[in-house]
Amino acid sequence: MHDTAVRPAEPTAETTTTDPVCGMSVPLGRGKPSLSYKGTDYHFCSSGCHDRFEGDPWFYLSGNSARKKARDAEQSPGGALFSCPMDPEIVQEGPGTCPICGMALEPMSGVSDEPNHELIDFGRRLRVSALAAVPLLILTMGPMLGVPVRSWIGEGLAIYLEALLATPVVLWAAQPFFRRGWTSLVTRKFNMWTLIMIGVGAAYLYSMVAAFLPFLFPETLKGGSGHMPVYFEAAVVIVALVFVGQVLELRARERTGDAIRALLDLAPKTARRITPAGDEYDAPLENILAGDRLRVRPGEAVPVDGVVVDGGSSVDESLVTGEPVPVEKASGDKVTGGTLNKTGSFVMEAKLVGADTMLSRIVDMVSSAQRSRAPIQGLADRVATYFVPAVVGAAVLAFAVWLAVGPSPSLVHAIIAAVSVLIIACPCALGLATPMSIMTATGRGAQAGVLVKTAEALERLASVDTLVIDKTGTLTEGKPSVSEVVPAPGSTEDDLLRLAAALEKGSEHPLAESILEEAARRGLDLPETNGFEAVTGKGVRALVEGNEILFGNAAFAAETGADLSDLADRAGELAELGKTVMHLVRKSGGTAQLIGLVAVADPVKPNARAAIDALHEDGIRIVMATGDAPRTAAAVAGALGIDEVHAGVLPAGKKQLIEDLRAGGRVVAMAGDGVNDAPALAAADVGLAMGTGADVAVESAGLTLLKGDLEGIRRARTLARETVRNIRQNLFFAFVYNAVGVPVAAGLLYPVFGILLSPMLAALAMSLSSISVVGNALRLRGLDLEKGGR
Repeated sequence: MHDTAVRPAEPTAETTTTDPVCGMSVPLGRGKPSLSYKGTDYHFCSSGCHDRFEGDPWFYLSGNSARKKARDAEQSPGGALFSCPMDPEIVQEGPGTCPICGMALEPMSGVSDEPNHELIDFGRRLRVSALAAVPLLILTMGPMLGVPVRSWIGEGLAIYLEALLATPVVLWAAQPFFRRGWTSLVTRKFNMWTLIMIGVGAAYLYSMVAAFLPFLFPETLKGGSGHMPVYFEAAVVIVALVFVGQVLELRARERTGDAIRALLDLAPKTARRITPAGDEYDAPLENILAGDRLRVRPGEAVPVDGVVVDGGSSVDESLVTGEPVPVEKASGDKVTGGTLNKTGSFVMEAKLVGADTMLSRIVDMVSSAQRSRAPIQGLADRVATYFVPAVVGAAVLAFAVWLAVGPSPSLVHAIIAAVSVLIIACPCALGLATPMSIMTATGRGAQAGVLVKTAEALERLASVDTLVIDKTGTLTEGKPSVSEVVPAPGSTEDDLLRLAAALEKGSEHPLAESILEEAARRGLDLPETNGFEAVTGKGVRALVEGNEILFGNAAFAAETGADLSDLADRAGELAELGKTVMHLVRKSGGTAQLIGLVAVADPVKPNARAAIDALHEDGIRIVMATGDAPRTAAAVAGALGIDEVHAGVLPAGKKQLIEDLRAGGRVVAMAGDGVNDAPALAAADVGLAMGTGADVAVESAGLTLLKGDLEGIRRARTLARETVRNIRQNLFFAFVYNAVGVPVAAGLLYPVFGILLSPMLAALAMSLSSISVVGNALRLRGLDLEKGGR
């Protein structure tokens, strides 16, 4: 608890002080809130500043508040960025409307603490439209159902009531549609809003003229009641049905953000800060800065990325690795925000906070992918650009034909046909086809540990025929371990390993840790060493139990004069398998004796062979590109059945290999995890970064596999294929629907079957088409990526 107390302002002579939160000048003696902290009174301009200070006083008194403001201004100098869901190339600071399609811009973060104002607004407009549509339908459809409402109140009054009900819907509720339609005309980016504006506007304007200026029409076109037919109900029902589709789409977009919200929920809302004075308290997570010391207690989530500085524990890192087995953490080990502390308690120093944490970068990738559009949508956009003028032309043609040769009243039939064509051709389904599939697929991928950075990468992965793979950390564990302990005659494995580990205690060689771990695993007690010496390029030597012990390569052992012939064949076999072989020699009384061999290797990941076999069955050629020695690379490639091996390759060489394969007509994916893989990941058609690897690799890739294994590649490819198939299904539905609907709406079937589609039924069919596309896209949420499909 803080040493704080709320005190009323003292009735003294008026002076001013500075609010420690906002920096404003606060007059004393005016009843402003105040608070005592560690014996000092602080005064605030408002209760909001008072509450923020009470929640984290050290943050505001230490200068960290100013540091945070400077950091936030540097990261986002102009505030939050917003983008158009249909035209993601449109990006601006703050909310607004898209200059291309007129749609409301959405936050680029993917989620917002603010309510979805467009969904709220459209919901309100939908209710008004529906409330007007119901009595309009009763007025117009009632006589057909045996309820002669129009006869009861009179045809003239019924028409005026229709106009009264329709006017607020068309002039107020439909305003967003008209704005978008007008924007499309101004920018010449024709889309569904162009057609909606024209269709609704035509129906309403004709009906208003027919209702209030009937004398403009010849008597022969008026019915028995002496009034012109009006279509207010068509305009209102069209607006209401389009709002139904829009609200469904906006709600679907809300659901696609569930994956992002689930990721954000992994981070705690507070972190237990330890001040330089030793005080501890729970501070808001957004107030944590790099350098802060935090205590993480058992059962708590790690708040930010950092390093353990005191204590230790086991941490569930399944967020990062996908593995359920907790990882032991001690002083100096890195911890990741969002992972779960299990049993112990430790103090950590914050290193990466806010948007820099791994969890935030994961969220950014998912959000970025949901805003991006696959190249296949370029086809849909190009078709829509030509489609809208063609439909307008078809409506004009239908109007002219019906007016010229249609039955009496031909003008009415001509208007019905033209308006029906404009309404049924609205490409709502066309506009939804790709974005809905991409958003749903990226959310499903995030749940399975496949993070899609761009929709383009997802689409291209479906057509990949060559996979270039790094060895270390991708095919192998990326950490060497003891694979063979071969004692010479007269010695034992434990004796050999005990002496080797005793020497390696003082070594900084990368292989030393693996030998020490193996000795610890076997529970061996290690003797003391004296006179330790590391011989560069050869090995190490020291005095152990009164004898000089040498541990290193064959040349180092041979210099002692020891007979290496007994194990020479075995050493050669291990070397052929790509393992690093070290010899242990004991010198006693001027005689050198070989004690045995220790072989260390980077073990192949357990599921690597099965994953490569599955990729081969999928028609993919596997190419290994590694900076390791040719013999080691060949051994790993032989064990896994890899088609082609390139060893000793530097980063520039990997990039060149990718470019050569692409120049040969191959569609290439590159999978890697290291800094040296970044150029190749960026050069490939699709970059696949192992989430357990370097940050630069993740940034260079189009997709990131959180679990860091080859099974993730198979899951990603399944996701890509199913997503592209889903997009094509949606486009097929949209194009076929329009191709069939427009001729029917134009009255092509009327001469033969007497079928004429009314504007109202056309609007219903249009909305059902959009709903079918949304429903088809949402099927991706149930995709079984483990079994290769549903």
